[in-house]
This record gives sequence, C-alpha cells and structure tokens, in this order.
Amino acid sequence: MIDKALLFLEKEVNNYFDARFGPSTQKWVTLGNIAKMEDGGNGGNGGSDNNARAVLSLVNIEEDRLAKNPENFFRTGEGIVYRNPKILLNLYVLFAVTIGNYSQALQTLSMIIQCFQSNRSFDTADFPTLDPSLEKITLDLYTLNFEQVNQLWGTLGGKYLPSALYKVRVVGIEDTDRQTTGELIRQILINP
Repeated sequence: MIDKALLFLEKEVNNYFDARFGPSTQKWVTLGNIAKMEDGGNGGNGGSDNNARAVLSLVNIEEDRLAKNPENFFRTGEGIVYRNPKILLNLYVLFAVTIGNYSQALQTLSMIIQCFQSNRSFDTADFPTLDPSLEKITLDLYTLNFEQVNQLWGTLGGKYLPSALYKVRVVGIEDTDRQTTGELIRQILINP
C-alpha cells in the first residue's frame, strides 16, 4: 500500500505540472531515495529518470492509533469474521528539488506546494486512479524547526536541498487472508 500511495502522488504531481506547462517527456517528480542521489543520479532508481527536477522520498512512518478500529469481529451476511484490525499509517514524504539553478528550484518547490494546496485530499470518487484499497489520503504540510531540518538532512547524508515535508494520512495495511470465521448466534438457551 505504501508504494501505491507514493506512486499515486508522483503521478498527480506530474499531471499537475503537465497541466500547467504542457505535456513533457521529462518527469517533474520521480519516486526515489534522496539519500541515494549519489549512487544512481536519481534517487537510486537505476538512472531511468535522471532529468527529473524533484525526488519524492519516504522519510518516516508512524501508526495512527487514534483512527484505529479496535473491533476484531465483523459481521457478514453469512456469519462472523475475526481478524486483526487494519493498521493505519501516516507517511512522512519529502519532496526535494534537485535542479542546480536555485531560482528554478524554488519555483519548482513552490509549484509542488501549490499542487497540494489545490488538492490536499484524494479519494477514489474524485480520483479513480487511486487504488481502491487506499480509499482516501490527505496531505498536510509538515513544518520542521531548524534543528529538525539539520537532523533530517544529516540522517539522509546530504547537503540541504530546497524541500517540503508532507504528512500523508491515512494509508491502511491489512492482510485479509488470515482470518477466522464463525457462526452467528441465532438463539440463546437458558437452562434452569
């Protein structure tokens, strides 16, 4: 599910740029590991998108315990199903602009922020390309203080690039193969 959510965001940002500036053979944003920029030139994706202007990287994952459904038993038409509740995740994704020209890098970053200002929530009704298992994802700009920015880029092992960090809520992960079924209680007998 994580990969589907991030690939969807990559596609939406590229569609936004194409709508603004016209179709292009060059990707504006590519999914990759910003920490591996030195290895493959594009975030470790094997060099296929070397000309991308920005890299979308996953930098952290947290479980959203507040939105978690504590119920383990679910009623179906035939009976009762027992399964562990879906794990709901918040993803922290970093859009880092890799253009050498600083002015163009800031313009590209502004357009990425503008993209999510115009659409901060994506659901399957309005965006049919969103995987149905994701249902809905929402993006919030996540602000770091100077110390946190320093720690983030120090952890990534690189020099600071113009970037924006977003919190992507809520991506659910569930294994439906491992579940137990049972019969409905249709009658209660009381023995004196």
